[in-house]
Amino acid sequence: MLNLDRLIIEFDKGLRTLFSQAHSARTHPDAHLSEASLDETEKKHAAALMRVNHAGEICAQALYQGQALTARDPILQRTLQQAAQEETEHLAWTAKRVRELGGHLSLLNPLWYTGSLAIGAVAGLLGDKWNLGFLAETERQVGEHLQSHLEKLPPQDEKSRAIVRQMYTDETGHADIATSLGGAELPQPVQFVMKLNSKLMTGASYWV
Repeated sequence: MLNLDRLIIEFDKGLRTLFSQAHSARTHPDAHLSEASLDETEKKHAAALMRVNHAGEICAQALYQGQALTARDPILQRTLQQAAQEETEHLAWTAKRVRELGGHLSLLNPLWYTGSLAIGAVAGLLGDKWNLGFLAETERQVGEHLQSHLEKLPPQDEKSRAIVRQMYTDETGHADIATSLGGAELPQPVQFVMKLNSKLMTGASYWV
Protein backbone atom coordinates (compact mmCIF):
# COMPACT_ATOMS: atom_id res chain seq x y z
CA MET A 1 0.00 0.00 0.00
CA LEU A 2 1.23 3.48 -0.82
CA ASN A 3 2.01 5.84 2.01
CA LEU A 4 2.87 9.51 2.23
CA ASP A 5 6.52 8.89 3.14
CA ARG A 6 7.12 6.78 0.02
CA LEU A 7 5.41 9.34 -2.19
CA ILE A 8 7.61 12.11 -0.77
CA ILE A 9 10.72 9.97 -1.34
CA GLU A 10 9.74 9.29 -4.95
CA PHE A 11 8.98 12.97 -5.54
CA ASP A 12 12.44 13.83 -4.22
CA LYS A 13 14.00 11.20 -6.51
CA GLY A 14 12.22 12.74 -9.46
CA LEU A 15 13.51 16.21 -8.71
CA ARG A 16 17.07 14.89 -8.33
CA THR A 17 16.82 12.87 -11.53
CA LEU A 18 15.69 15.88 -13.55
CA PHE A 19 17.62 18.72 -11.99
CA SER A 20 20.68 17.38 -10.15
CA GLN A 21 23.93 16.13 -11.58
CA ALA A 22 24.03 12.33 -11.57
CA HIS A 23 27.10 10.51 -10.24
CA SER A 24 28.61 7.14 -11.11
CA ALA A 25 30.09 4.71 -8.61
CA ARG A 26 31.84 2.98 -11.48
CA THR A 27 34.54 4.54 -13.60
CA HIS A 28 33.08 6.08 -16.75
CA PRO A 29 33.48 3.56 -19.60
CA ASP A 30 35.23 6.14 -21.79
CA ALA A 31 37.60 7.45 -19.11
CA HIS A 32 40.69 5.78 -20.64
CA LEU A 33 39.94 6.89 -24.21
CA SER A 34 41.11 9.99 -26.03
CA GLU A 35 38.79 12.41 -27.77
CA ALA A 36 38.44 11.67 -31.48
CA SER A 37 38.71 14.23 -34.23
CA LEU A 38 35.13 14.98 -35.29
CA ASP A 39 33.91 17.62 -37.70
CA GLU A 40 30.99 19.82 -36.64
CA THR A 41 28.38 17.67 -38.40
CA GLU A 42 29.66 14.47 -36.77
CA LYS A 43 29.89 16.14 -33.38
CA LYS A 44 26.34 17.47 -33.61
CA HIS A 45 25.03 14.07 -34.70
CA ALA A 46 26.86 12.22 -31.91
CA ALA A 47 25.63 14.75 -29.33
CA ALA A 48 22.04 14.27 -30.52
CA LEU A 49 22.31 10.49 -30.29
CA MET A 50 23.75 10.69 -26.78
CA ARG A 51 20.98 13.15 -25.85
CA VAL A 52 18.48 10.51 -26.95
CA ASN A 53 20.26 7.97 -24.76
CA HIS A 54 20.17 10.35 -21.81
CA ALA A 55 16.44 10.94 -22.31
CA GLY A 56 15.97 7.17 -22.43
CA GLU A 57 17.69 6.88 -19.07
CA ILE A 58 15.38 9.57 -17.66
CA CYS A 59 12.49 7.36 -18.79
CA ALA A 60 14.11 4.28 -17.28
CA GLN A 61 14.58 5.98 -13.92
CA ALA A 62 10.94 6.99 -13.84
CA LEU A 63 9.71 3.56 -14.98
CA TYR A 64 11.68 1.74 -12.28
CA GLN A 65 10.63 4.17 -9.60
CA GLY A 66 6.98 3.84 -10.61
CA GLN A 67 7.24 0.05 -10.72
CA ALA A 68 8.99 -0.14 -7.34
CA LEU A 69 6.33 2.13 -5.85
CA THR A 70 3.53 -0.31 -6.64
CA ALA A 71 5.39 -3.67 -6.69
CA ARG A 72 4.20 -6.17 -4.10
CA ASP A 73 7.24 -8.44 -3.74
CA PRO A 74 10.13 -7.02 -1.63
CA ILE A 75 12.65 -8.94 -3.80
CA LEU A 76 11.21 -7.31 -6.90
CA GLN A 77 11.36 -3.90 -5.23
CA ARG A 78 15.06 -4.41 -4.49
CA THR A 79 15.68 -5.60 -8.07
CA LEU A 80 14.04 -2.50 -9.47
CA GLN A 81 15.93 -0.24 -7.10
CA GLN A 82 19.25 -1.85 -8.11
CA ALA A 83 18.40 -1.40 -11.78
CA ALA A 84 17.53 2.24 -11.10
CA GLN A 85 20.93 2.75 -9.49
CA GLU A 86 22.69 1.49 -12.62
CA GLU A 87 20.46 3.72 -14.73
CA THR A 88 21.62 6.66 -12.58
CA GLU A 89 25.18 5.84 -13.63
CA HIS A 90 24.04 5.83 -17.25
CA LEU A 91 22.58 9.29 -16.68
CA ALA A 92 25.97 10.50 -15.47
CA TRP A 93 27.83 8.96 -18.40
CA THR A 94 25.50 10.24 -21.11
CA ALA A 95 25.07 13.74 -19.64
CA LYS A 96 28.83 14.21 -19.45
CA ARG A 97 29.29 12.98 -23.00
CA VAL A 98 26.59 15.26 -24.39
CA ARG A 99 28.32 18.25 -22.81
CA GLU A 100 31.72 17.16 -24.10
CA LEU A 101 30.26 17.09 -27.61
CA GLY A 102 28.86 20.59 -27.18
CA GLY A 103 25.23 19.51 -27.03
CA HIS A 104 22.39 20.06 -24.59
CA LEU A 105 20.08 17.71 -22.71
CA SER A 106 16.50 17.27 -23.92
CA LEU A 107 14.14 20.07 -22.92
CA LEU A 108 11.37 17.46 -22.86
CA ASN A 109 12.87 15.42 -20.01
CA PRO A 110 10.20 16.49 -17.45
CA LEU A 111 7.52 15.24 -19.85
CA TRP A 112 9.31 11.93 -20.42
CA TYR A 113 9.81 11.47 -16.68
CA THR A 114 6.19 12.15 -15.72
CA GLY A 115 4.74 9.88 -18.37
CA SER A 116 7.15 7.04 -17.63
CA LEU A 117 6.51 7.25 -13.88
CA ALA A 118 2.78 6.83 -14.49
CA ILE A 119 3.34 3.90 -16.87
CA GLY A 120 5.65 2.20 -14.36
CA ALA A 121 3.15 2.60 -11.53
CA VAL A 122 0.39 1.05 -13.66
CA ALA A 123 2.68 -1.85 -14.59
CA GLY A 124 3.30 -2.49 -10.90
CA LEU A 125 -0.41 -2.48 -10.13
CA LEU A 126 -1.03 -5.22 -12.72
CA GLY A 127 0.93 -7.72 -10.61
CA ASP A 128 4.53 -8.75 -10.19
CA LYS A 129 4.77 -11.18 -13.12
CA TRP A 130 3.53 -8.48 -15.53
CA ASN A 131 5.69 -5.90 -13.80
CA LEU A 132 8.73 -8.10 -14.43
CA GLY A 133 7.58 -8.81 -17.96
CA PHE A 134 7.30 -5.10 -18.63
CA LEU A 135 10.81 -4.60 -17.27
CA ALA A 136 12.21 -7.39 -19.44
CA GLU A 137 10.53 -6.13 -22.62
CA THR A 138 11.58 -2.54 -21.93
CA GLU A 139 15.21 -3.58 -21.55
CA ARG A 140 15.10 -5.74 -24.68
CA GLN A 141 13.84 -2.81 -26.70
CA VAL A 142 16.42 -0.50 -25.14
CA GLY A 143 19.11 -3.03 -26.09
CA GLU A 144 17.96 -2.96 -29.72
CA HIS A 145 17.97 0.82 -29.67
CA LEU A 146 21.52 0.94 -28.27
CA GLN A 147 22.73 -1.50 -30.90
CA SER A 148 21.33 0.76 -33.60
CA HIS A 149 23.26 3.69 -32.13
CA LEU A 150 26.51 1.76 -32.39
CA GLU A 151 25.83 1.68 -36.13
CA LYS A 152 24.86 5.36 -36.31
CA LEU A 153 27.64 6.93 -34.22
CA PRO A 154 30.71 8.20 -36.08
CA PRO A 155 33.13 5.24 -36.36
CA GLN A 156 35.99 7.15 -34.76
CA ASP A 157 33.93 8.30 -31.75
CA GLU A 158 35.18 5.56 -29.44
CA LYS A 159 34.27 7.50 -26.29
CA SER A 160 30.56 7.51 -27.12
CA ARG A 161 30.78 3.93 -28.34
CA ALA A 162 32.35 2.71 -25.09
CA ILE A 163 29.50 4.26 -23.10
CA VAL A 164 26.82 2.76 -25.33
CA ARG A 165 28.44 -0.69 -25.22
CA GLN A 166 28.50 -0.73 -21.41
CA MET A 167 24.92 0.50 -21.27
CA TYR A 168 23.93 -2.34 -23.59
CA THR A 169 25.59 -4.87 -21.28
CA ASP A 170 23.77 -3.48 -18.26
CA GLU A 171 20.37 -3.28 -19.96
CA THR A 172 20.44 -6.82 -21.32
CA GLY A 173 21.49 -7.98 -17.85
CA HIS A 174 18.39 -6.34 -16.39
CA ALA A 175 16.22 -8.12 -18.95
CA ASP A 176 17.75 -11.49 -18.08
CA ILE A 177 17.20 -10.93 -14.36
CA ALA A 178 13.58 -9.94 -14.88
CA THR A 179 12.94 -13.05 -16.98
CA SER A 180 14.65 -15.32 -14.44
CA LEU A 181 12.45 -13.91 -11.67
CA GLY A 182 9.31 -14.97 -13.52
CA GLY A 183 8.49 -12.11 -15.85
CA ALA A 184 5.64 -12.91 -18.23
CA GLU A 185 5.98 -12.26 -21.96
CA LEU A 186 3.86 -9.26 -22.86
CA PRO A 187 1.17 -9.57 -25.55
CA GLN A 188 2.27 -8.48 -29.03
CA PRO A 189 -0.05 -5.44 -29.13
CA VAL A 190 1.52 -4.15 -25.89
CA GLN A 191 5.02 -4.63 -27.29
CA PHE A 192 3.98 -2.76 -30.43
CA VAL A 193 2.62 0.21 -28.45
CA MET A 194 5.83 0.31 -26.40
CA LYS A 195 7.86 0.51 -29.62
CA LEU A 196 5.69 3.34 -30.93
CA ASN A 197 6.17 5.28 -27.69
CA SER A 198 9.91 4.68 -27.90
CA LYS A 199 10.04 6.03 -31.45
CA LEU A 200 8.17 9.15 -30.36
CA MET A 201 10.60 9.78 -27.51
CA THR A 202 13.76 9.11 -29.52
CA GLY A 203 12.60 11.14 -32.50
CA ALA A 204 11.68 14.18 -30.43
CA SER A 205 14.74 14.00 -28.15
CA TYR A 206 17.11 13.90 -31.12
CA TRP A 207 16.05 17.45 -32.01
CA VAL A 208 14.77 19.00 -28.77
